[in-house]
Amino acid sequence: MNYLITIIGPTAIGKTALSIALAKHFGCDIISCDSRQFFKEMKIGTAVPSDEELAAATHHFIQNKSIFESYSVGDFEQEALAKLDELFEKNNVQIMVGGSGLYVDAVLKGFDDFPDIDDSVREEINAKYDELGISYLQEQLQELDSEYFNKLSNENPQTLQNPQRMKRFVEVCLGTGKPYSSFIGKRKNERNFTSIVIGLEADREVMYDRINQRVAIMINEGLLAEAEALYPNKDLNALQTVGYRELFDYFDGKTTLDFAIEQIKMNTRRFAKRQITWFKRTENVSWFNYQADRKEIIRFIEKITTT
Repeated sequence: MNYLITIIGPTAIGKTALSIALAKHFGCDIISCDSRQFFKEMKIGTAVPSDEELAAATHHFIQNKSIFESYSVGDFEQEALAKLDELFEKNNVQIMVGGSGLYVDAVLKGFDDFPDIDDSVREEINAKYDELGISYLQEQLQELDSEYFNKLSNENPQTLQNPQRMKRFVEVCLGTGKPYSSFIGKRKNERNFTSIVIGLEADREVMYDRINQRVAIMINEGLLAEAEALYPNKDLNALQTVGYRELFDYFDGKTTLDFAIEQIKMNTRRFAKRQITWFKRTENVSWFNYQADRKEIIRFIEKITTT
């Protein structure tokens, strides 16, 4: 029996430290599923593990792509599953860690099957988006699949501001003549492992304080210079990310630096709240306080893996 220990929780909660402790105990590797830590140009602003942390355990999918490459959650699903097959040959316990709920779900549950869409539909949607902006996509989805639009509005509103994903929803609706939501849940994805999902949590005030401290550390470590180097490419999808967008506004002369930093803190706190909302919907999560004794978590895991 193979076991995938998955560590989830909001940003800055301590997932990296716990994953390394578990990797050392079980003698296994770590799969990262942080959708921004994939990119080699975005080290400081995505809180990539330090050199010491990376040396403490073997990590995969850290800074392995460029912001100029096209890389989807479906690509990650395929690559991560292939890597896990390889790793399970050496050890039947492996670890996955990250705060990107969609990428966690991709590995644990997989995605539904959607039909191929004619390129002409995609081209038409792209042209309309270029002309009318994100509001066009939002109005189309609301009209063509009100059920899914309302679900996103209530549970994951930031997705309504994501052009790439919104284009996909609309192209499926227009290309098939059916609601996007009608294709969800139709496919059974088999996995060759049992999932053990560990969630880390903290009181909101504690979580917010940890986020504020992390942002201050990022600034001290050179986030401003990193963002400035990326500024010429600010329109790339990978850079539509908290910690960079706010500094791009500063470089554009729209805000002061102090205001931009405060916005990073505020938007990161908002992001953490959305992460919590997503992960609280995840099934079969065993939640621990972020300060829980790691031996307690290890004992909990070993009860499952040794029975």
